[in-house]
Amino acid sequence: MNKTQLERMDSHMVLSIVNEKLRLECDSLEALLALYELDGGWLGARLAQIGYRYDPHSNQFKAA
Repeated sequence: MNKTQLERMDSHMVLSIVNEKLRLECDSLEALLALYELDGGWLGARLAQIGYRYDPHSNQFKAA
């Protein structure tokens, strides 16, 4: 998974993939960003466009 691949995907697909990676591979958003070398500002803005924001308590992006 890299930013170029994610940029080409529908935002809802990005949401699904990111939440799966957070659930199965990473214990925090920071760990996910570091592991996949993603820009947190870009990812947050992309998912905010469809009404989702990161919830650190559940370690998932949820509807705002």
